[in-house]
Amino acid sequence: MKVDTMRQVDYYAGVPLCFIFTLLFKLVGLLRPWRRTVPQRVLFVELSEMGSAIIADPAMRKMRATGAELYFVIFSKNAPSLRLLGTVPQENIFLIDESGLLPLALSSLRFLLWTRRHQIDTVIDLELFSRYSALLTGLSGANNRIGFHAFHNEGLYRGDLLSHKVAYNAHLHIAKNFIALINAALAEQAELPYSKTLIGDEEIRLAQLSFSEEQLEPLRARVREAFAAYDPEKYRIVLINPNASELLIQRRWMPERYAELMRRILERYEDVLVLITGAPAEREEAEELKAEVGHERCVNFAGRVKFAELPPLYAISTLMVSNDSGPGHFSAVTAMPSYVIFGPETPALYGSLGDSTPIYAGLACSPCVSAANHRKTPCYDNVCLQVIAVEQVFATIRPRLDG
Repeated sequence: MKVDTMRQVDYYAGVPLCFIFTLLFKLVGLLRPWRRTVPQRVLFVELSEMGSAIIADPAMRKMRATGAELYFVIFSKNAPSLRLLGTVPQENIFLIDESGLLPLALSSLRFLLWTRRHQIDTVIDLELFSRYSALLTGLSGANNRIGFHAFHNEGLYRGDLLSHKVAYNAHLHIAKNFIALINAALAEQAELPYSKTLIGDEEIRLAQLSFSEEQLEPLRARVREAFAAYDPEKYRIVLINPNASELLIQRRWMPERYAELMRRILERYEDVLVLITGAPAEREEAEELKAEVGHERCVNFAGRVKFAELPPLYAISTLMVSNDSGPGHFSAVTAMPSYVIFGPETPALYGSLGDSTPIYAGLACSPCVSAANHRKTPCYDNVCLQVIAVEQVFATIRPRLDG
């Protein structure tokens, strides 16, 4: 299903459904007042962003440390991101089929049966003001229902289906907002709003993956298949991720700028091998970019590795330059430095939790997407990225390559 179609369904069907179920919840609440229970079987709801599943990992680990068993619900196409760190057991993940309205409806009904079969007692909605996730949370049958509530904000209505209403802080990194949800779930006293807690930087550190030489060698062999002369003793790998999801195409830095950046890297550093990464569907676009660069040490690597092989690829690479998209977050589970180009969104809220350097112009109109507009911008002229010159990006990564 297209992103705009999902937004329209979420609004035109979600608002009235949230209103109707809010009335029903209030009637039931009069007969059976809510009482706090200790979270034991905790379900996380994060549907639409692969990178967010990584950013939420510190929050999930904090909940798991209490002894709770973790569950997760996510759109089918985004499920691979959960497997990188393995915080949630595979058998505890429910996949929503978002390919069309009918599959979405049927998946939703199966989900409501699944939560009851697994006796979910706590649901933590990680989505920012999605009516669909609010309905999944409210109708899950869980006693504790934690999520972001609009309070006095206009235009973000999604009913009153939560037992713990958390104030979303637009000035706090999203990873800390996720920790606030956990703090609300664990609070022994009611608060309005949740969560009146101080969240330190140490609470949002990601777990790091490590690899043996035996685990890294298959990735080196894969690189040699694409570039026969590759020898890790002679060549350093620089990854270029020029794509971004269809959710927000305005995040893409211009392809011709990437081509010029790669030419500069290859001309200055004779020991660098540039790999253009991406999904299998992006291979043709990567091939066009490779042809524009026109250098033997520029390799189209799109679609050559499976999602689960990305961390070891990052582990054998020197650095990555990427648009603001999933790879900037996936690489954070390794020690590889990343340089992420931001435009419509801000690194202050969505920056990678790893060794990452944001490249951001900070125009007066940027960021233009937020929780308040459901990440939909009227802009089709992304000047916020156009003003980021090749020289600026090259100058930012040069100290690492020189070192």
